[in-house]
Amino acid sequence: MEKILVVDDERHVVRLLKEFLNSKNYEVYTAMNGMEAIEKVKEVNPHIVFLDILMPGMGGLDCLKEIMKLNPKTAVVMLTAVIDEELALRALQLGADDYITKPVDLNYIETVVMVKMIQLLD
Repeated sequence: MEKILVVDDERHVVRLLKEFLNSKNYEVYTAMNGMEAIEKVKEVNPHIVFLDILMPGMGGLDCLKEIMKLNPKTAVVMLTAVIDEELALRALQLGADDYITKPVDLNYIETVVMVKMIQLLD
């Protein structure tokens, strides 16, 4: 089963994405901060990570760097409430696959997951 990790310091975002992705039959794990996310990546080796950029403690960009060190094939989709083209470009340069602004469009999330899974499983 395809594994997805949702990382965000906003509980409602985590809950929304977890419930939505579970309803699509994905195995979903969650983390509320960057350090917890790194531990989950080591533990479950997810196919896709939805990763908030702005979090207290270890931010999303630092977390992204660590995930890429652990498994560069992991698809990482950055989430943010702040539209910042420079930040988006930096995330993509560090290995992120996509950059989505909140509030998230669940149809777009589903499309991203399907495309990334096809790419990963090829």
